[in-house]
Amino acid sequence: MAKCIDRGVFSLEVPVGIEGYASVVGDKEGKGPLGDCFDKVIEDSHFGMETWEKAESRFLFEAVRTAVKKTGFSPDDIGAVCAGDLINQCTGSTYGLREMGIPFLGIYGACSTMAEGILLTSLMIASGALRRAAAATSSHFSTAERQFRFPLSYGGQRTPTSQWTCTASGAVILSENAAVCSISGGCIGRITDMDVNDINNMGSAMAPAAAETIRRYLAATGTSPEDYDCIVTGDLGAVGSTLVKELLKNEGYDISAQHLDCGVMIFDSDEQDVNCGGSGCGCSASVLCGYFLPKLESGELHNILFAATGALMSPMTLQQGETIPAISHLVHLVSRA
Repeated sequence: MAKCIDRGVFSLEVPVGIEGYASVVGDKEGKGPLGDCFDKVIEDSHFGMETWEKAESRFLFEAVRTAVKKTGFSPDDIGAVCAGDLINQCTGSTYGLREMGIPFLGIYGACSTMAEGILLTSLMIASGALRRAAAATSSHFSTAERQFRFPLSYGGQRTPTSQWTCTASGAVILSENAAVCSISGGCIGRITDMDVNDINNMGSAMAPAAAETIRRYLAATGTSPEDYDCIVTGDLGAVGSTLVKELLKNEGYDISAQHLDCGVMIFDSDEQDVNCGGSGCGCSASVLCGYFLPKLESGELHNILFAATGALMSPMTLQQGETIPAISHLVHLVSRA
């Protein structure tokens, strides 16, 4: 059962287990510092498909299929999957998972979708509604550029504060059984809006949301940054990572020793021309499944907070002159080792 600690903050009296996980990334991500961590590196960004959008669906399908296979189960053993992406109406997830036959809940949290999916599935398992579930998400550089910025053929210049949308997908299989690691609690994010309207500076838009969510969880649980091995943010990039530490320090929480950001970790910004780092739903999902969960499984890490971050704008709202609202959902992960 889940226990409400504070508004939007909960603990799980019996932790929900993660039985399996998988990460599938593109060639650029595979050539980054974490390249050896991922289950599969697909050199062809089209993944053998006709369009970028179909390719993204294939990345998601492959991540879920691999995660399920690693547990020794089949898709028929999965009670539901929560999945979403950045393409309009989350069609990357819908088309990617339609042939698997798993009961489907489409969700949207932009780049925070992985944490949102884990929160929702863990709560459903804790309630007894499901015995086993999956959470997954994906992104693709070319689908995101086409939808949110410029067609690739336009050849537009990228600003210094911009980030590179990852071609990647991650999936986790959760259950009521003891597993490789567990979810012991979480925090549902609040929408924040700091009047940022530059789509090429999403780190600044999302950092306040991450700071607010991390602060709320630490305050509600009575814990401090020193109680955790790592406090991981989704894809704030170099600018947002600096800002989130400053914001929390002003609130009395110094996370500089524990903080890691998936957007900073996935690329070598000096060698790979990604400016401030990586972004996209698949960024934090693939780093979680490729880097952090294996370290929790091995016992190298014991106690981490995973706070994925998302910018909740759309092309239409930006064209209408709106600012960028952001959100961050947090999952508390603990090792069994």
